[in-house]
Amino acid sequence: MSVELRRGGLHLSGTPLWFDARRKSELSFVSHAHSDHIARHERVIATAPTLRFMEHRLGALTGALPVPYRRPFELGPLVIELLPAGHVFGSAQIRVTREDGTRIVYTGDFNLSPGLATEPAEVAECDILVMESTFGHPRYSFAPKQETFAAVEEWVRGQLERGVAPIILAYSLGKAQEAIKFLTTQGFDVCAHSSVAEMAQLYFELGMPVGKVRAFDGHFREGEVGVFPPHALGRKAVRQIWPRALAVLTGWAVDPGAARRYGADIAFPVSDHADFAQLLSYAKQTGATEVLTLHGFAHELAASLRQEGFCARAVDQPLQLDLFGAPTPARVKARPAKRRAARKSR
Repeated sequence: MSVELRRGGLHLSGTPLWFDARRKSELSFVSHAHSDHIARHERVIATAPTLRFMEHRLGALTGALPVPYRRPFELGPLVIELLPAGHVFGSAQIRVTREDGTRIVYTGDFNLSPGLATEPAEVAECDILVMESTFGHPRYSFAPKQETFAAVEEWVRGQLERGVAPIILAYSLGKAQEAIKFLTTQGFDVCAHSSVAEMAQLYFELGMPVGKVRAFDGHFREGEVGVFPPHALGRKAVRQIWPRALAVLTGWAVDPGAARRYGADIAFPVSDHADFAQLLSYAKQTGATEVLTLHGFAHELAASLRQEGFCARAVDQPLQLDLFGAPTPARVKARPAKRRAARKSR
């Protein structure tokens, strides 16, 4: 495998290139601007929207290289190309072609289901695939978004009819803007936490308007629907909103007790990640013969891929030689599922 796991993240061996490095590096591709994927690198390869979101969160960047989708360029002996990932606005996959013609794809977080506020994902054909596996367990199967959002709308209208302020919890970059786009399209007035409203304004400036949204000033107006990040629940101003009802949008809604973990009344399975079936389908469509999985249920997804005929392993699982010299994943003790994946609002 040409990609190795180091303390700072994933590194393409024999090159200065990292993929979503968690620490400052000489050169890193950044797939999207969620806080667990960004750092102050010396040089950054990313789409223009991702760089703008990074600047909003980290301050001015040096050595930023904005790269449009589907426009290959040379980086020393490598050919680099970015393709849409469908995760959040501006999210990208990277395809690296080596001198010998080997094509390596790192997906970052991706979603094959069309989003309301992001570019649709594309399949990146390759020889070696490094793919996320957040929901890489068969139990994670998401209904079409239009069905789930219809249920969200029914819930929102029900709360308003009762005179209760409905508040939707969603990560401030990506899912929150998708929620705003849906709500405003359905005719609702939206009030959002400042972090969500600021990102919505950036979306507008970058050519992806999501609808009119009022920044929360400590009070709700009659008929408004709130969109807040989960961490805002601890703030005094939010706690004082009453009567209120809370709904969280997360792929973890499939798990029992998900709403309670977020402090919400109800959880809807809306995710900006691919579900299990999409992960398997994507791997097959790329044409890859080798697959590395990372994040979430990486070991489970790798095992499922091996059953489909792939040479696959989790990125933290070393290869060992069997008696006939063929590389196979070393056996590792399985960890409890709840420890495998951070319970973010995914």
